[in-house]
Amino acid sequence: MNKTTFKISKMDCPSEENLIRMKLEGHSNIEHLEFDIPNRQLTVFHHDNIEGIETAIHDLKLGDTLLSTETIDPSDPNNNFKIDADSSHKKDAEQRKLLWIVLVINFAFFIIEMSTGLISRSMGLVADSLDMLADSFVYGISLFAVGGTVIKKKRIARIAGYFQITLAILGFLEVLRRFFGNEQLPDFSTMIVISILALIANLICLYLLQKSKSKEEEAHMQASMIFTSNDVIINLGVIVAGILVNWLHSSTPDLIIGSIVFALVIQGAFRILKLSK
Repeated sequence: MNKTTFKISKMDCPSEENLIRMKLEGHSNIEHLEFDIPNRQLTVFHHDNIEGIETAIHDLKLGDTLLSTETIDPSDPNNNFKIDADSSHKKDAEQRKLLWIVLVINFAFFIIEMSTGLISRSMGLVADSLDMLADSFVYGISLFAVGGTVIKKKRIARIAGYFQITLAILGFLEVLRRFFGNEQLPDFSTMIVISILALIANLICLYLLQKSKSKEEEAHMQASMIFTSNDVIINLGVIVAGILVNWLHSSTPDLIIGSIVFALVIQGAFRILKLSK
């Protein structure tokens, strides 16, 4: 058995973990994956060489670096590697339940932010809603592709990726129209309130998913995980944009944060499309 550790610099929330899991799903030489999101590390327990696994991970463009690889004895308790079929089945069932919870939360806030964004004329909220939708796609693909064929998984990933790109491009066009047009100011209070609620929702999702990883981490989340999450940073960005809209009496901050988030959504869509190859 070999143990290889990667540094994944852009793995800052559970959706990236699920992308990696799906990408490596077809590699029969993998026995076990361990994710350390706060430290952005992935440990792969595998047979044979690492080249194919390394290529698949690199294909996702998440800033991967191979830190170490070594041969281990799976029976040695110091390696933290255990194969227990019953325990594994129980963990899979628990993971599916958690994925359903975070999928519902993310999709609900996609609807909430999209509707309130349109009503309040905030592109920041609209863009953030698409980011919520992007996470929903990742969790949804993880759930619906389980037990399905590779072709089914690739088809779902392809549809989700292109749909996400289409929505983001439409968002960019709307930003340009508003930038050169004479639009009313966004409702800054709605921007701030809804973004605070979305921030709370993201923290709940992060807590639930990280809580499931190990008994030692059930009591709390590591602060580094909270503050390095793209989703949380985006929520804070929309809140700041709302404050600046009110302070400067200008829609420019809202358009700027909207553009940034649309760019992140497109970047995430390309990662999803990598699953379809």
